[in-house]
Amino acid sequence: MPQPEGAELDAIRAKRDELREQYVKPLEERGGSPTRGVHHIALICKDVEETIRFYQEFLGFPLVELVENRDYRGSSHFFFDLGSKNLLGFFDFPGHDHPAFMETIGAVQHLALSISPERFDEIKAKLDEAGIEYLGPDRGVEDSLYIRDPNGVGIEFYREVLGEFEGTTLIK
Repeated sequence: MPQPEGAELDAIRAKRDELREQYVKPLEERGGSPTRGVHHIALICKDVEETIRFYQEFLGFPLVELVENRDYRGSSHFFFDLGSKNLLGFFDFPGHDHPAFMETIGAVQHLALSISPERFDEIKAKLDEAGIEYLGPDRGVEDSLYIRDPNGVGIEFYREVLGEFEGTTLIK
């Protein structure tokens, strides 16, 4: 997709600076969030078993539940443990056509998962060994590896502490 340049890019950057100045409060002035956090993120998969094999068998996220979706007969709803009491859920919808992933409004661009430096190196080696394509850390983003799961969902393995972004503490 074409990226903005020149005066258009300058205007976008100026607007972002204006928004940051208006809405981002210093850490010590912020109130707490009104929720306890993310219980689960629910995504759609094409194939339940393929998704389980990818997340549990290849990436190592334990499958913790697999039930019938209460809203759609025959559909499965299942969850993986992402750590820190965070769950990643999936549904399948038998009988529905599912178009290929497309970056568009309302779509998930990617999930960024915090990992240790040791686990980062392990995942990179595992991806290399399996011949799975990824972006990073060679493109100037040295702490990230980006892949797509079998459903087209973007996954970022981010070598960063939870609550921080590029070394800056965003939340306590």
